[in-house]
Amino acid sequence: MGVTTAMEWLGSCSGCEIAILNIGEDLIPLITEALDIVHAPVLMDHKYFGQLGEGLILEIPKATVGIVTGSVSNHEHLEVLEEMRKQCDVLIALGSCATHGGIPALMNGQDQQKSWEEIFQTHTTDEGAVVPTVEVPAPLDRVYACDEKVKIDLQLPGCPPNPAQIVEVLTSLLENRAPVLSGKSVCDTCPAKREGKGEVTKIKRFITNAKFKADEPISEMRCLLEQGYLCLGPVTASGCSRNGAPSCITARVPCRGCFGPVRKDGNQLLDMMNALASNGIDFKSVIDRRSMLRFSGAHGLLKPIKKKVKEEA
Repeated sequence: MGVTTAMEWLGSCSGCEIAILNIGEDLIPLITEALDIVHAPVLMDHKYFGQLGEGLILEIPKATVGIVTGSVSNHEHLEVLEEMRKQCDVLIALGSCATHGGIPALMNGQDQQKSWEEIFQTHTTDEGAVVPTVEVPAPLDRVYACDEKVKIDLQLPGCPPNPAQIVEVLTSLLENRAPVLSGKSVCDTCPAKREGKGEVTKIKRFITNAKFKADEPISEMRCLLEQGYLCLGPVTASGCSRNGAPSCITARVPCRGCFGPVRKDGNQLLDMMNALASNGIDFKSVIDRRSMLRFSGAHGLLKPIKKKVKEEA
């Protein structure tokens, strides 16, 4: 009998669940011998209110380990998350939506009511359509990361998270030890060549290819930030590396920051702007600076822009 495990998804795309499948052959002994999965909507039919709907309150089976993916954006998400915390001895937030808000938290940068109206009442919807108020969970005031609502024992970010890290976390729990995770930045694990000549004074948009030779290793390509492209490697947690280089860099494109900040309470936008300024780069040359929070807009970091009211002459 393995360790009882419950899995839940909130506001998510199921990419984290696919990352679990991408563990490959190593997943087989985990789910057949080590983990006794007692609840997982993506894998099994288990109703919240009894198999016939006879229950009156939401119930999730007791489990030693709980894995939750997705952000918290409505009252159903919150209720499910709170039940997971109540029923699981150890609760893991898996993926950047769960740890930092992820893509859903981009809505935090807009007026919420206006956003819902644009979704349900645009010209592409049925005539007379309105924002639903029944049979749809009411939204919270903004999109939250899981640790803003309940105690999370272990955070494993990534969009998607690295299957190798998922294995390490699950194995460490089974072996009753702390997981061995990097704790470094993407830059720290990037083999791209750095010359540090300080030639770049402005950031350019990534609408042209970086300079590199298709047949050369990453170690022969000059750092993309030194080439003038906005690469969030200095302020983004590592963990995506495969085959010796970060995933984005392997594709010869700048890091987009999907693993969230390096520091526990870091602000990728603020930290990156400071890094640019300290290297003599004009931060005003960065187009759409708020996009640096595209994966980490929870924790109150991304907020609607308040329009300045022009004073009457």
